[in-house]
Amino acid sequence: MRQLDSFVCGGRHAGGAPQATLFNPTTDEPLATVSSAGIDFRAVVAHARTHGVPGLAALTFAQRGGLVEQLSKLVHGAREELIELSIQNAGTTRGDAKFDIDGAIGTLAAYARYGAELGERKFLYDGAGVQLGRTARFWGEHVLTPRAGVAVHINAFNFPAWNMMEKAACALLAGVPVIEKPGTSTALTAWRIAELVFQSKLLPEGAFQFISGSVGDLLDHLGGQDGLAFTGSAATAAKLRGHANLVRHNVRVNFEADSLNSAVFAPDLEAGSDTYNLFLANVALDMTQKTGQKCTAVRRIFVPRERVAEIEAELRGSLAAIKVGDPSDSTTRMGPLASAAQLADVRAGIARLAAAARTACGGAAPIRDKGCFVAPTLLVADDAHADVFHAEEVFGPVATILPYDGSASSAAALVARGGGSLVTSVYSNEQEFLEQAALGIAPWSGRVWLGSDKMAEQSLAPGMVLPAMVHGGPGRAGGGEELGGLRGLAFYLQRTALQGFKGVIAPESFAAKAAAAR
Repeated sequence: MRQLDSFVCGGRHAGGAPQATLFNPTTDEPLATVSSAGIDFRAVVAHARTHGVPGLAALTFAQRGGLVEQLSKLVHGAREELIELSIQNAGTTRGDAKFDIDGAIGTLAAYARYGAELGERKFLYDGAGVQLGRTARFWGEHVLTPRAGVAVHINAFNFPAWNMMEKAACALLAGVPVIEKPGTSTALTAWRIAELVFQSKLLPEGAFQFISGSVGDLLDHLGGQDGLAFTGSAATAAKLRGHANLVRHNVRVNFEADSLNSAVFAPDLEAGSDTYNLFLANVALDMTQKTGQKCTAVRRIFVPRERVAEIEAELRGSLAAIKVGDPSDSTTRMGPLASAAQLADVRAGIARLAAAARTACGGAAPIRDKGCFVAPTLLVADDAHADVFHAEEVFGPVATILPYDGSASSAAALVARGGGSLVTSVYSNEQEFLEQAALGIAPWSGRVWLGSDKMAEQSLAPGMVLPAMVHGGPGRAGGGEELGGLRGLAFYLQRTALQGFKGVIAPESFAAKAAAAR
């Protein structure tokens, strides 16, 4: 059984006692241990500031983009090994492992292209200049420059590759060094990527550090130029948001938390139509991909009351066809949950939902003697307004059909009951329904996905996070944003207003002089 080192302060660190153990959730066998005991976290932050900050600041966006491109190739080169590690440690099927790892590779490649497009610059202008005086001689411009600090990334267990590298891609392109901390239970995949980065020496010293185990007192050493980006539960996000040192120094924070995502089925959809079939396929996929352990997975399915029985039967048939079992078997469509703790949480959550709904298929009962397995579970409620459906996220292959009156306004109001979502999908071929639903849902959802016959053949599922589009959501979903193309860099850049003689600060002169000074 291997011990997963940390990569900090330019070297490896093997943590002491106590050790946490990583397991294979299919067989319950121990795989590795992790510990950050003995790490001097003050020194880790200092190392990033002393070496990583100037090392990245010396590079242009195009040069940083070149490094990000090399990271994409590095991960791609180890793709098969990483898939096997994911199957072992996260219980993913091969398809689900590829979803995570290819997401990391693709996002890195996308931000490499953004770097190439930004070119040989070290800062960005933000918007048009403004005349501030009687004439254009007194002028104003907004510029974006890299913050002179470190980005701490606390990542979720469900996407150990993608979650880590999407954050790193944005930070490194912006010119900010990173300290990565993976979700412990599935850390093996992230650790191997970190080891590859460490061994490659692609990045400037101090630009990328990795912690196996807990973050200890790391957050106590952050200051006003630093940032914390977190993906995980709303409860943990709330604790981090109130951390005394983060508050004291106004450390910049970005949170992506759990979210009650929804799918809305409009009354106009005809059985067998492209959009009808797309709805069924996407809901079944979102419920079972990664065993439902996706922050974008659908949890609430809103269906016109008169069509609930029809949709229940369709989804029950789709879910019954999902083979659950050993993820190393090529015929398996859904593997186990990631850990015993996840299994306990999901079974308890199903029981709470089932107290207010009828179980159409699946349920909380064990389905195998070993491993962290649970069946795809569909529940059907009679009362869509019951609080439990808008407060309880069961982070597994679990969703509830909730009846509504068929109006876009009613659907939007029910979506809003969740207090903020990452994504809401709406399926209709009526322009008016789509428009009303989108505008009503938009304040409560970071992304609104609109399905219709005209886009069905070319669409990606709503659970797919794309580097070109914003990922995040209001309220319960954390209130933060990631990705969104160049918007993803904003968290790591400082917006500053420059005021002075136009001949000095306007882009055609200031940027040229700054380039010449290099």
